[in-house]
Amino acid sequence: MDQNIPDDFADLIGIDAPALKQGVPLVTMSGDAFEGASQTSFELALWDSPMKSADAEILPEKAILDPRVRDMRRNDALVSNGVRSHQDSIVGEIFLLNSKPNYTLLGLDEVWAEEFQEEVESKFSTWAESLDFWPDAQGKSTLTDLVRLAVGIYVTGGEVLASAEWLNEPGRPFSTAIQMIDLDRLSNPNGAVDTLTLRGGVTRNRFGAPTGYHIRNAHPTDFTFGNESFTWKYVPRTKPWGRLQMIHIVDQQRADQTRGVSAVVSALKEMRMTKKYRDIVLQSAALNATYAASIESELPTEVVMTQAGGGDPSAITKYAAGYLGAIAEYTKGARNITIDGVKIPHFFPGTKMKLQNAGTPGGLGTTFEASMLRYIAASLGLSYEQLSKDYTQANYSNLRAALAETGKRQRVEKRRVADRFASLVFRLWLEEALNKGQITSMPRNAPNWYDGLNSDAYSQASWIGANNGQIDGLKETQAAVLRINNGLGTHEDELAALGMDWRSVYRQAAREKKMREKLGIEFGADKTSKNTTNAASGTPTDDGGNPRSEVKGEDTDE
Repeated sequence: MDQNIPDDFADLIGIDAPALKQGVPLVTMSGDAFEGASQTSFELALWDSPMKSADAEILPEKAILDPRVRDMRRNDALVSNGVRSHQDSIVGEIFLLNSKPNYTLLGLDEVWAEEFQEEVESKFSTWAESLDFWPDAQGKSTLTDLVRLAVGIYVTGGEVLASAEWLNEPGRPFSTAIQMIDLDRLSNPNGAVDTLTLRGGVTRNRFGAPTGYHIRNAHPTDFTFGNESFTWKYVPRTKPWGRLQMIHIVDQQRADQTRGVSAVVSALKEMRMTKKYRDIVLQSAALNATYAASIESELPTEVVMTQAGGGDPSAITKYAAGYLGAIAEYTKGARNITIDGVKIPHFFPGTKMKLQNAGTPGGLGTTFEASMLRYIAASLGLSYEQLSKDYTQANYSNLRAALAETGKRQRVEKRRVADRFASLVFRLWLEEALNKGQITSMPRNAPNWYDGLNSDAYSQASWIGANNGQIDGLKETQAAVLRINNGLGTHEDELAALGMDWRSVYRQAAREKKMREKLGIEFGADKTSKNTTNAASGTPTDDGGNPRSEVKGEDTDE
């Protein structure tokens, strides 16, 4: 093919014109507007990324992904620690209600709101944390335990599923109870194919809103329980009058997504390979430590030839028997030779003792393993230090930065999962309590629960979870005092960050102060509280704790 291309044009576009004139074919094709969409580049040519809906991506592979994530949680200490860190950092040891009814919307006053708060918090917290485990339909867990479980399930499965049960049992103060449901039990009856209105066990209306759930009566693998694994129960999402029957919290990453999937799946390969890497390194170390020592010697030529496959095979056996016997006879007399109680063996000529290295896991704790752990930490929303518990290279500044980033992720997760789950339980309980007349602070003309947004206004609340922790208690306490003194925060906010309810703290502080005054006790904190406040606010003080000027020569008495 004749290529009549001017040399100057060929140079302009970077093509070897003489080579073209010699018969090298010229291939021309249109360029890609986005390099990431190129189908001709060497790096991206084989990148096949099919276009699917959210459910088409998740539902066929969820039955594989969820068990793999759970397997890593069971068998990998670091992944298990990552899930536990979410539970400890979001929920903590107790999850406390902070009722905040919207009295403005209800047309009531603030005095009523305070009375309502006191009564509701007292009664609900007693029920929620009772050692009779009233909130749990299985009678095993307090509300805090259920919220911790919900957070753990969410991290490994990307969704939480529970049903609101009504238990009419003798002795129960309230009939409301929560039944946690394994995600594997939510599925289409008899393995039916997904449709527009049925996906992953969830029935949907024409807008995609869930209207009901198909729950297996037993886990798919519980074959020993008869036919329960092959039967389903349909549960509407709400009762006809609006009471919630199913709690389904989904980590929705795309529009029109019915079921969730864990964010951890993006690092499953790294998790699996990192665990295998640690296993192999530890096996190597254990193998190296199997033999503590060996005796080395030079063998005759005929023995070496026999080992290589030539000569009489029995020669090495005969030689070894005689040789080792001679060593034993030779060293027999030297067994008791010692220096300061330490034995000194005398080996046969040409023989030497070699101590074997016990073996060290050289790959563990290296930068390579650390880089792998950072992938896992990112998928779990934690810092490398929190996941690995390795703080050897950390300082105050980077720890604060890491905790700030992790804190943002966990505050979102607390709001979306822990707070939402607990608020739904509180709403179910409060509806029953109001209908039974258990809330005595309700006025006679109180707005009806079922009208408009009243149910939301009555059940509006925030939740006090885990203590955020402090790296430098003095600095962070001073910062908290500065925020309060300058109107950038409240005692409620600061105490909630420490996992405490400000009302309980104030009441306890008043009781302690009253008791000290009664007994005539005065602690150092009572004397120096003024100094502490001024120090925390950054104001210079004199020996008596009074503010003093930093301007030299200024008369502070004026």
